[in-house]
Amino acid sequence: MKKKLSFNQNLLIGSLLFGLFFGAGNLIFPVQMGQQAGNHAFTATIGFLITGVGLPILGIIASALSKSESLFDMAKPVSSKYSTVFTCLLYLTIGPLFAIPRTATVAFEVGIHPFISDEYLKIGLIIFSFIFFAITIYFSLKPAQILDWVGRYLTPIFLVLLSVLLVATFVNPMGDASNFAAQGDYVAQPLFTGLLDGYNTMDALASVAFAIIIISNIQKLGVKDSNSIAIETCKSGLVSVVGMAIIYASLAYMGATSLGSVSRADNGGAILSLVSNHYFGVVGQVLLAAIVGVACVKTAIGLITSCAEMFSEMFPKSLSYKKYAIAFTLFSFVIANFGLSNLIKFSIPVLMFLYPLVITLILLSLLTPFINKQSDIYKWTTGLTVIAAFFDLLKALPQPLSDNALVKNLVNLATSYLPGYNYGFGWIIPALCGFIIGLIIWGARGKNSITA
Repeated sequence: MKKKLSFNQNLLIGSLLFGLFFGAGNLIFPVQMGQQAGNHAFTATIGFLITGVGLPILGIIASALSKSESLFDMAKPVSSKYSTVFTCLLYLTIGPLFAIPRTATVAFEVGIHPFISDEYLKIGLIIFSFIFFAITIYFSLKPAQILDWVGRYLTPIFLVLLSVLLVATFVNPMGDASNFAAQGDYVAQPLFTGLLDGYNTMDALASVAFAIIIISNIQKLGVKDSNSIAIETCKSGLVSVVGMAIIYASLAYMGATSLGSVSRADNGGAILSLVSNHYFGVVGQVLLAAIVGVACVKTAIGLITSCAEMFSEMFPKSLSYKKYAIAFTLFSFVIANFGLSNLIKFSIPVLMFLYPLVITLILLSLLTPFINKQSDIYKWTTGLTVIAAFFDLLKALPQPLSDNALVKNLVNLATSYLPGYNYGFGWIIPALCGFIIGLIIWGARGKNSITA
């Protein structure tokens, strides 16, 4: 039995993981952050890298260390019912409700919007998203070939195209970031704001979902032993991390220096469009359309594949993998036509709720060698985190929901009693308390109760 992958195979799996991660949000959010952070861009970028790169790799490592083949397995120590509900909610969020539709809307906003007038935007988005999802479902219906399509072909093509624009940014900078004052929360809290910006990529959520794809492809390459799979998963994950960190920092630099030559924009997609036009004119718009198109298609393929595989495993009597893939694609097509700004606005509250739960699950899974997936620890940590995360959801609600009197009173209550709540980290103390309570209960039982 094969014990490890070759160096080239680790690179290939790392390329697949990078390709699955690096899609819509990975392009638009660091650029937007850089432009808004201005002279505080360096500090904000550090925060972004912690949550945008650090958490995803921890998620992959956690899946491997806990020897979990899926998110459902990772969350099962809390309870089977919680695991089912949480898995469904997370996959729907990174799938047809937000992340998959966003791949199409970003590709349209950045690649196609500059070429058509505003009066044709709605019909243009419908036509484009139909073509986009037709291509996506074609590849998604053949999941066995995802390693070749994403890892061997689409990711290298994407990197070559993107490098053209990034090299131009460094060779001929548009301006000096130190000359542009930070905006909004980046003035006083650039690090914490950058940390929260990293949430928007959804990569930490996706990491525990993509683990099933990575592990299955490592197994297909001949590694079957669970310990060896964990080691090879970690090695391949490092390849992905290095690439993501370099590109994130470069995109943030692009945004921070862009105001020397282009105007401010409402979202990162529009900023990328302005920058590419600045450097290469119409050719730059075509180049950017190709960059974003390839990035978004490969991520959409990975998301639909992982969602369909997970739901077909959890509910095998309902629908087959093929039917789930088609259903998610059709639903994503409908949601995509609500537009990019609306998708981002409504996804943020859900992300603020899910991220604390994912982070605590990742940390608990990393501690598997010490706590053995002990049920009490998982239950108490998760239970108190759920309560605190609900207040984070309320705070992030868009208007007019946020103006509701009950919502305002609950937010004020959390502000008064949850340390770190104003920074988006009010869940940390409750989670830590839950962990300690779980440890005490486990100790009181003589450490005889191991798993749920």
